[in-house]
Amino acid sequence: MVSQASSNPLWPRVSVVVPTLNEARNLPYVFSRLPADIHEVIVVDGHSVDDTIAVARRLRPDVQVVQQTRRGKGNALACGFEAATGDVIAMVDADGSTDPGEIPKFVQALLSGADFAKGTRFTAGGGSSDITRLRKLGNRLLAEVVNLSHGTRYSDLCYGFNVFWKKHVPVLDLDITSPPSHKGDGRLWGDGFEIETLIHMRVAEEGLRVAEVPSFEHPRIHGVSNLDAFSDGLRVLTTILVERRRALRRRRCHRGASGARMVATPARGLIHTETALVRMLYVLHAIEHSPHLHGGRPRSSRSQTPARPLPDDVPGRLRAGTGGRTGS
Repeated sequence: MVSQASSNPLWPRVSVVVPTLNEARNLPYVFSRLPADIHEVIVVDGHSVDDTIAVARRLRPDVQVVQQTRRGKGNALACGFEAATGDVIAMVDADGSTDPGEIPKFVQALLSGADFAKGTRFTAGGGSSDITRLRKLGNRLLAEVVNLSHGTRYSDLCYGFNVFWKKHVPVLDLDITSPPSHKGDGRLWGDGFEIETLIHMRVAEEGLRVAEVPSFEHPRIHGVSNLDAFSDGLRVLTTILVERRRALRRRRCHRGASGARMVATPARGLIHTETALVRMLYVLHAIEHSPHLHGGRPRSSRSQTPARPLPDDVPGRLRAGTGGRTGS
């Protein structure tokens, strides 16, 4: 692919972080789409049992392979962020759903003044051949909750293609050193697929300049996706509630330390919205799993992963049904 650095001496060094778990068949396509002037590629592996690491090293001998410290996509990304040595970090999925060839336009958004370039499938120039109408509706409603609580204008909350300046990694406050939990499947808060929502909310809370960049999402090339409108939507909603409470606590502590007067934050509208979203998610679950909407046959059952421990301030009504998806 065309080198941007050769035509622009100010082009930053880009570290591409790719979380993997048994993605040997998908990596050839993903690596073939990488821009020519990438500073480094960091494959963060979740102890794959196929040839993922061997394929990565064969395709790109200079690849940096990191073993994640716990389980889940969120932990893998955090480990990759820590290992990155470039000026900019690009988050790229290993299943072929995101196109690394789009990285230059994300970097251009950073060079134009953004702190964080956030991919979106739902603005002009973006799109998806993978998302269902139910997931798209859920994404839109969940994004509105975040927009109401943080004053953002996100059009897409749950998309994982993002590029940002490495200097902002501390803002994300992601833990890679704590040992796995003794409960559930060992994952800690932020280790799973809630990571995209968590990152977007913490970036907004810190007041970083966010630029949305149109991006096209493709179906996974090989393997099976485990997305579920109900369980994944409930996980995202839980993340929104927990992160909003975290942000409110931080604001109170900051105001208390500075002696500033504390002003109550109106929450009635948000509570009503969250309650409506919980009801909506149950409706989506009923629709998506209805045999009448899938050729008269029930959908195949999935293996269940033990629920991971959640923070103490997760609302009780959301604790049921928050088991996560397998994979990284």
